[in-house]
Amino acid sequence: MILIVASRKDIAGLNIAQHLIRNYPFKETKKSTKNNPIYSGYIHNKKVFLTIINEETTKTQNLPERFQNLDLIVYISRHCSSSCKPTLSVHTPGNLHIAEMGGISKKVSIAPAEAMKNALKALAFFKEGSGIDYDVLYECTHHGPSLDIPAMFVELGSSKSQWCDSKAAEIVGHAAILAISKFNSIAKTAVLGIGGTHYNSKFTNLALTTDTIFGHIIPKYMVQYVDSEILSECVEKTVEKIDHALLDWKGIKSSNKPKLLQALEEINLSFKKI
Repeated sequence: MILIVASRKDIAGLNIAQHLIRNYPFKETKKSTKNNPIYSGYIHNKKVFLTIINEETTKTQNLPERFQNLDLIVYISRHCSSSCKPTLSVHTPGNLHIAEMGGISKKVSIAPAEAMKNALKALAFFKEGSGIDYDVLYECTHHGPSLDIPAMFVELGSSKSQWCDSKAAEIVGHAAILAISKFNSIAKTAVLGIGGTHYNSKFTNLALTTDTIFGHIIPKYMVQYVDSEILSECVEKTVEKIDHALLDWKGIKSSNKPKLLQALEEINLSFKKI
C-alpha cells in the first residue's frame, strides 16, 4: 500500500493535494481518519491512497498505526526558508541527532533512494517545461517522523507566495506520482551522501546528470555528531543497498574529518571524495 499525506495546517500540501485529486483517478472512499476523508485510486497498476490529516506532517510518528501494510509514504508539503527562495525539493525524514521537529532522536526513516531520485528528476523536467523560476534540490535528512517504513517528502517552498502557486503545486503532484509509479521497479545500489550544505547542489547535480542515487544525506553541520551508530542507521535504513559513502570533501570541516573516517572504517563502508 502506498500512501500520500498532506496536512490541513499546510497551505502548500492542500494545494498539491487538490491538483492530485483533479489530475489523477482518486475517488473518495467510505473510510476516514480522524474525520478526514481518504481517497484511493489505481495509478500505474499500484493502489494509492491519499489522506489529509489534522496534524503537521512532521508530527506523524504514529501515522502507520492508522494504516496496514504500508510500503511507502509520500508527504506533500510546504518547505520553509528565511531566504523565501522559490524551491522544489526532495528528502527523506529522520533525525541524525536530537529530535527537535518530531520523530525520534538518532533515528531516521527508511530512505527510498530511487523514488527520491525519480521525484527530483521529475521536478526538474516539469519545471523546465513550465518555465517557472524555481530551484530543484535535494535536502539533507532532517525532521520527523522517524519511521520503519520508506518515507519521503516532496516539497514546495519557500514562502506563502510559492505555497499558493498553482503551477508549482501541480508540478510537485506530478513528481510525487512519478516517484510512486516507479517505486521498487528496479533493484539498484545507492550511496550515502555526507557533507556540504543543507541543500547540496553537488549531490543534486550528480543525481540529475549521472546514475548516482542518494539515500540519506548528512550535511556539514551534522557531521560533528556522526558516529558509527548513526552511519549504520543510515545504511541499514535505505531501501537500496548502500554501495559506498560519497563525501563532499570541501564541505566537511577539517576538525570533523578524522572522526568521520574512523566511523566509516568501523562499519566497513568504503568512500569516495568529490
